[in-house]
Amino acid sequence: MAKVELYTTPTCPYCIAAKSLLRKKGIAYHDTDVSRDPQLRAAMTQRAGGRRTVPQIFIDGRHVGGCDDLHALDRQGQLDAMLGLTA
Repeated sequence: MAKVELYTTPTCPYCIAAKSLLRKKGIAYHDTDVSRDPQLRAAMTQRAGGRRTVPQIFIDGRHVGGCDDLHALDRQGQLDAMLGLTA
């Protein structure tokens, strides 16, 4: 199973949608709330190549982008393989 990391805020609808998709697939993830810690948000921005919006999603250390990017990978049939759900 892949290691999935998300940088989110509690009220962000895109964060909620990304977590919902991962839960639907049965994927555990580590969620880092960046809403109240400027240092965590700065670390997220640096790690995400300058992207400052949430969510920012990483699978096995690889930045895959935000919610729209995650759903696009799913529609293209690439997400399950990245998550280790296919052989």
